[in-house]
Amino acid sequence: MIVPTYNESDNIVELTERLFAAAGDSVDLMIVDDNSEDGTAELVKVLKAKRRNVHLIERTSKLGLGTAYVAGFAWGLKRDYWAMVEMDADLSHDPAYVPRLLAALDDADVAIGSRYVPGGSVQNWGRFRRMLSRYANTYARLWLRHSVSDSTAGFRAFRATSLRGVDLDTLHSEGYAFQIEMIRRIDSAGGRITEVPITFVERAHGKSKMTMGIIAEALVYVTISGGKDRLARVSPYLFSRGKRRSRRG
Repeated sequence: MIVPTYNESDNIVELTERLFAAAGDSVDLMIVDDNSEDGTAELVKVLKAKRRNVHLIERTSKLGLGTAYVAGFAWGLKRDYWAMVEMDADLSHDPAYVPRLLAALDDADVAIGSRYVPGGSVQNWGRFRRMLSRYANTYARLWLRHSVSDSTAGFRAFRATSLRGVDLDTLHSEGYAFQIEMIRRIDSAGGRITEVPITFVERAHGKSKMTMGIIAEALVYVTISGGKDRLARVSPYLFSRGKRRSRRG
């Protein structure tokens, strides 16, 4: 389990308790803290002293969600875990779904906890937030030509073999763009992606990390990446036409 944190002292203890209650001691929890100012890392150190399967990476500044996950993936790959799970620290993702996500990897390389497949839902979001998320995911699915309904979801399980096929050092996106980029990379490599319905609940404590910059980054990433994919598909055709014309000349 990889959980990035920045000022999540109100949630991290409850998250840990609920996670181990749901998944038992068969999972390890890696918390990647971005120099929280509210004592999150200190709470994690207390948890570590009580549980051998709680781990902590402390970073010296707020480096972002994407790089936190990359750090967690690299740590897990070095230690030969068979699977790694992303999850937010704010309790929007119910740890009770973790066993279901891991079980879904029996037939997939990536299992996404999805809000937008039958049985999935969102609670306590306003109308604008719902519309923004729906339209963003529809745009990503259509423009990038994949079948994932919830590509911005931050609750997902990966087989380690699928992560080994991704050059982690070349991942530079943050926020939603990071989640979309991971789906694009694995889908392009022929990975099997499945979606497991979940109920997403808006955080009750702490401050959301979503900003307009994060939204804009995702929009730009999808637009540019989809454009590059289309150009790559048509450029051999255009090049071959150009060669034929030059020969006729």
